[in-house]
Amino acid sequence: MKNKSNAANERKLTNVFERYLTVWVGLCIVAGVLLGKVAPGLAKTLDGMSINVKGAPVVSIPIAICLFMMMYPIMVKIDFASVIKAGRSGKPVFLTLFINWGIKPFTMYAISIFFLGFLLKGFIGADAVDLVKMPFGLDLPVGAVHGAGTVVINEGVKMLQIPLWRSYFAGCILLGIAPCTAMVLVWGYLARGNDGLTLVMVAINSLTMLVLYGVLGGFLLGVGRLPVPWQALLLSVAIYVALPLVSGYFSRKWIIAHKGEQWFKEKFLHVLTPVTISALLLTLVLLFSFKGETILANPLTILWISIPLFLQTVLIFALGYGAARVMKLKYEDAAPAAMIGASNHFEVAIATAVMLFGLSSGAALATVVGVLIEVPVMLMLVGFCKRTAGWFDQDDIA
Repeated sequence: MKNKSNAANERKLTNVFERYLTVWVGLCIVAGVLLGKVAPGLAKTLDGMSINVKGAPVVSIPIAICLFMMMYPIMVKIDFASVIKAGRSGKPVFLTLFINWGIKPFTMYAISIFFLGFLLKGFIGADAVDLVKMPFGLDLPVGAVHGAGTVVINEGVKMLQIPLWRSYFAGCILLGIAPCTAMVLVWGYLARGNDGLTLVMVAINSLTMLVLYGVLGGFLLGVGRLPVPWQALLLSVAIYVALPLVSGYFSRKWIIAHKGEQWFKEKFLHVLTPVTISALLLTLVLLFSFKGETILANPLTILWISIPLFLQTVLIFALGYGAARVMKLKYEDAAPAAMIGASNHFEVAIATAVMLFGLSSGAALATVVGVLIEVPVMLMLVGFCKRTAGWFDQDDIA
């Protein structure tokens, strides 16, 4: 019991990247805006190094490499053998899946369209527009209407011109359908939750995302008048979820078989953690180098996007945490079950937004705002969990 108590008391963020992620993202905003001023063509040149289909850029090679390096370290940490243990913890797993896939995407849709499309539309700019990639697989003539957008020519390339608020809305949707599979391990740990159960739920959500992310994304974006062809979302899921997941699974097995599990956890994973954050920060610098003019012209842009994201996070946490109490879960299971829905898999959301709408799109910017508010909001919820642990039956964690 004493060892258990000591372990609980030692639960804190020790990695400088994770501990100050919000600060790093803030520095990326500054660095990106400055880069956009000093070398306006750099990010555009990098984003132009792409794989084209029928003359249209589909996958930016530099960004794809960065995003793979963001995702692979997350996937390689998952022990999928633990999924078979999920049957022993049926209620929290069911709660997590129901909240993540049956409620969260639709509340995100409702909250973001209410705030961005109505309440804050005038502040964002009722007539402000954004240029996004032409949907993958479509070859529409200039002037054609597609959803809420119109096909235009921008620097010799066909683009879709859409209302700016709808671009931000699309980014919020991509965040809302991406339950966390990485940082939630940190949040559950800090809240003194059941680490084993958290890992099981992460594995199950990763597998579920392969099926439902594209389905829900295509449906909700289409309802929001930003229709995206299914092949585009499937390609995005394949590149940014399936590829790193499969790579992580097989490389994990190979490394453990040849080096042992202790070397894998203490050496290999230790090296990968800063790689993930570094790749994320590099991507953010490139993104903000594109969006610097938008931010400088309307400095409160980030605030407007943050409002629906913050409310969504708190709402989903409250629903999950309240339902866990009604279901009489133990605290160690209730805390991670609520936080895995509240937290977002911003790596997948950023990757998908970049691929579907472009690095310079408002959708990509909205997903980055999710990163900006992730750490302070989730740390607030971790603190709330620890203060209310007495609401639940619990093991001796004090």
